[in-house]
Amino acid sequence: MVEVGIGRESAVAAELAERGVEVVAIDVHEFPVPDGVRFVRDDVFAREELSNPGPYEDADAIYALNIPVELHRPTAHVARRVGADFLFTTLGYDEPSIPVSREALPGDTLYVADGNPRSQE
Repeated sequence: MVEVGIGRESAVAAELAERGVEVVAIDVHEFPVPDGVRFVRDDVFAREELSNPGPYEDADAIYALNIPVELHRPTAHVARRVGADFLFTTLGYDEPSIPVSREALPGDTLYVADGNPRSQE
């Protein structure tokens, strides 16, 4: 599983790692990550244009918390290329810039990008 734009908010990645999930945290800036989480400095904008999927290659899911609208499309594109689901939350006031389905969470909405491999099963 890959978290795009981990920043300083690593609680979800830490929880997943504690449950035995292999998590790769991605950000354009260097950030410390919890034990059990691997950090890779990468830019999803640049990765969208590269033929090498890099740290996203084996991901079954790519997620992002509070992802800015300008990263929706490139992250969804990378996810589709590697056959991964793309799940995300927005900054709260942004609407998704890509087609999605919505799932209600306590105090938030989880967006699931249309065209995800598992949404077609």
